[in-house]
Amino acid sequence: MTSPDPSGAPPLKERLQKLFVEYGSAAAWVYFAIFVLVLAGFATAIRLGASVEGAAGTAGTWGAAYVATKLTQPLRILATLVVTPVAVRILRRTRRHGPVERNEPGAAER
Repeated sequence: MTSPDPSGAPPLKERLQKLFVEYGSAAAWVYFAIFVLVLAGFATAIRLGASVEGAAGTAGTWGAAYVATKLTQPLRILATLVVTPVAVRILRRTRRHGPVERNEPGAAER
């Protein structure tokens, strides 16, 4: 068991697990979206600075990008904790105020 944070906040792992329980697949989508964006960002940045061409260069670029992405995992978890509730609130609000349905003649017949 991990020791609690001196500030009184639960450990990051527990907070993430609670988020997944509360928001379900929405939290997973946010987490993986952030992962893909960070991975692609690192790959692009490395590629712009790299001069290796071909398959070996591509594999090396993505490998280095993956390592860099793994190093940012605590920051990505924190971002997931912050972004998920906001994203879910926005999605719920847009679904509630979705497109206005029109009562067209014959619409029920279609």
